[in-house]
Amino acid sequence: MSLHESPALRALIDDRYGDLVARCRAAGVPLHDDAGVAERIRRTVLASDFAFDVWCRQPQLLAPQGLERLRSSADASARIDALKLPDDEAGCMVALRRFRHAEALRLVFRDVNGLDELPETLSATSVLYESLLGVALDWSERALALRYGHSRSHDGVRQRLLVIAFGKLGGGELNFSSDIDLVFAYPQGGQTDGARSLDNSEYFVRLGRQLVRLLHEPTMDGICARVDMRLRPFGNAGRLALSFAAMEQYYQSEGRDWERYAWIKARPVAGDRADGKQLQELLRPFVYRKYLDYTAFAGLREMKALIDAEVARKDLADNLKLGPGGIREIEFIVQLAQLIRGGREPSLRVRGLLPALTACEARGHIPATRARMLREAYMLLRRVENRVQMLRDAQTHDIPDDALSRERIALSLDYPDWDTLNQALARHRAIVSEEFAAVLMPQDGQAVGVPAADVRLWQLACDEALDVATLAASGFPAAGELTDALLKLPQASQVRAMSARSRERLDRLMPQLFSAARATAAPVPSLLRLCRLMQAVARRSSYLALLEEQPAARQRLVRLFADSAFLAERVIAQPLLLDDVLDPRIDQLPFKRADITAEIARVLSTLDEREAEAELERINEFRSSTAFRLGLAFNDTRVDAVATARRLAALAESVVSAVLALAERELVAQHGRLPGDGSGFAVLGYGSLGGEELGFASDLDLVFVYDGRRAQAMSDGARPLEGARWYQRLAQRVMNWLTVLTRAGRMYEVDTRLRPDGSKGLLVSSLDAFIAYQQSRAWTWEHQALLRARPVAGDAALNRELGEVRRGILAVPRERATVMAEVSSMRQRWRAERDRSDERQLDLKQGHGALLDIEFALQGLVLAHAARQPGLLGVTANAGLIEACRAAGLLDSAQAATLTLAHAELLRRALACTLDLRSRIAPRDAELEQLCTGVRQVTDALGFSFGMSGSLA
Repeated sequence: MSLHESPALRALIDDRYGDLVARCRAAGVPLHDDAGVAERIRRTVLASDFAFDVWCRQPQLLAPQGLERLRSSADASARIDALKLPDDEAGCMVALRRFRHAEALRLVFRDVNGLDELPETLSATSVLYESLLGVALDWSERALALRYGHSRSHDGVRQRLLVIAFGKLGGGELNFSSDIDLVFAYPQGGQTDGARSLDNSEYFVRLGRQLVRLLHEPTMDGICARVDMRLRPFGNAGRLALSFAAMEQYYQSEGRDWERYAWIKARPVAGDRADGKQLQELLRPFVYRKYLDYTAFAGLREMKALIDAEVARKDLADNLKLGPGGIREIEFIVQLAQLIRGGREPSLRVRGLLPALTACEARGHIPATRARMLREAYMLLRRVENRVQMLRDAQTHDIPDDALSRERIALSLDYPDWDTLNQALARHRAIVSEEFAAVLMPQDGQAVGVPAADVRLWQLACDEALDVATLAASGFPAAGELTDALLKLPQASQVRAMSARSRERLDRLMPQLFSAARATAAPVPSLLRLCRLMQAVARRSSYLALLEEQPAARQRLVRLFADSAFLAERVIAQPLLLDDVLDPRIDQLPFKRADITAEIARVLSTLDEREAEAELERINEFRSSTAFRLGLAFNDTRVDAVATARRLAALAESVVSAVLALAERELVAQHGRLPGDGSGFAVLGYGSLGGEELGFASDLDLVFVYDGRRAQAMSDGARPLEGARWYQRLAQRVMNWLTVLTRAGRMYEVDTRLRPDGSKGLLVSSLDAFIAYQQSRAWTWEHQALLRARPVAGDAALNRELGEVRRGILAVPRERATVMAEVSSMRQRWRAERDRSDERQLDLKQGHGALLDIEFALQGLVLAHAARQPGLLGVTANAGLIEACRAAGLLDSAQAATLTLAHAELLRRALACTLDLRSRIAPRDAELEQLCTGVRQVTDALGFSFGMSGSLA
């Protein structure tokens, strides 16, 4: 034993060990008290009076066979089948209780001797009670069958009672002496088939009472399990068992927020598990809402207030479960994340606390550092809680007052004394309290200080008494349009139709938005956009709750609405993006195509049914969310322009690939597959997509190519199609689905005019036709376009072939002078037709010295030199081409640096224009002039004549 034992504790252990030896001798039980066995028995006696009492009553558990059971790593489910329950109720209750005592003793023995870690102990405890419930239910059904027969539905199908566990048993993490929270249900109405028939509603109530009596009723051997039925619909006033239909009706019409939290951990533990799955599917929409659900905060606060009142009333400040920084607060932090997002992220629908915490951490909803602190605190609190209960098999979460009991708990947990353990508890509880307060603060909108003047402004708007002068005097100048918008908002039909609770939220929120908008660089535009958003989300209380509950999200949203008209419009059109405003997690965004593709697959796997319309909707929501987060990151200068454009292109590439896979799946379902490996279909990305330089509102330039060897083949489905038609249908479906209008808007606008023969050509070309066109009929500008082309989706083998075809076409030797002249001529023509520059403004794309001058110069260099420098053809992005040309000696270091700097800054300004819903025309300033002059000097030095053609420098 530990050297730190007090004399009193040492005497207690010595006396009790001696008593056990004497009882074994008297009962004729051989106790092989070698050093290892004796040490483990003494340590068990140190930790648990319950264990000592069981050994006193059943000394045979100390015999070699009994010790083997104690050391066994197999849980109770391995021995429950050997438990034969007698037919009489009294004998059954004795057998159940003695089995429970022996198994509980095993749990104590293994736990205090370090043979099991905490998760194993909690899981084995849960298995014990689940096993007891199973055999007790079987016995109860047999007993009632003798009197009433078996329950059947109106159709004659056998019915069984479904036992649903909540709380820690539901989560598979039951502590040693916990009660078990149960709810009883049955599938359908009907009656029993015995001589004395009972209606199912009465039969299952009687069956439930019998089951509870077997486990809960005290006998000379104590109780088997403390059963709590108060979580059932209507609590103690409700029927003991309800049909599935009655359960669904109750939760739809009467269900309260705290019941949603309770159902997170619910699972079937006895009865027909298939029926249990059916019930959980019925009730899932009640627990997990389809959209991000920030109304969960209100339910959490209500529960916390009730708990705090109980803590104060019963003086439970040191309670390990309910007190400040206790187990319940850790559970609330995790369950809040689950309820908010579990409707959209099934990976969060996890019952146990530790697995749920891991899931929230993996998805980034609880940061890793916070998750680690919560995990460590939970582990210590649960270990102490378990030892407190193991001490005397008492359902308590309070640490004993006496010094000896505290010493026993500390030493059993390998702490040198109680003070050291108590300090560790205090430290962890303080961390939990701080984290929990951070989750709940501010307590609600009323707790946030709002200037009285802003409250009055909103009241004036509601009373239709607000005027321009009052609004201007409050810090919103030139506010005629804003005054009109604020007067109309309370009268809007969506606002008038709000529930009382939602309207209260809006009334608290609007003054906060006034105050926040006033502090931005553009108060009036920001508040105007916010008014439109409030009207859009008036019937979605969860969005109002998000803005009320999350000051950081509110401030960020208001700033965003002042800074970026484009992103603001996205939020107004798709309020689901509000969650991205709250939680950008830009560092956790998937940026590589493979990562984005995997994330899209994960998102689609969360759908309950694989149906094309729903999958397109979810793909578009993902695309919109990811692009929006990239917009936030660029707007906040966390990601530069070149990286942003590259990531937007990777996103588009992955979306095209996902839509193609979906279209192919649907086409195969209708018409079957064509012969051969792979699909034989490829998608080429041209322009900004091919060049990995996509903007926030860019369209996609796509060209579709197929394997011509399959053109005449027939598909193998019930409605076969010839290959050429099959590929035409596939291309049309991809086009339609990329451009279809969903609730999240269109995915992309698509332009296919770069295909062979342009708009006059077929939507999809065979590989041979593509090669023939490029080799014999394509213009130089079309080869310029091909320089930026790359396969973005489709058959890997065909894509490799296309890559080789592209290289072969572009690597043809060309006269440098001819290339320079043709590229210069095309550039001059484009400028004449499209350049919108003037003396005061520069067209960032078409202007002289702007982005297209850089692009055309790079394309001219590559076309002129690719035959001798084939490595130039491995890059399609302008930023990469600049470096490739420098490495090939086509640009000197100074020229490359000039083009790199100009490209990055011009692209940054172009993206910024898009975010502000402006055309890509910027006021001329010294920096811009210097950049464009540098570009012109480089292109002139290279021999290009991009010229003026009537437009101004």
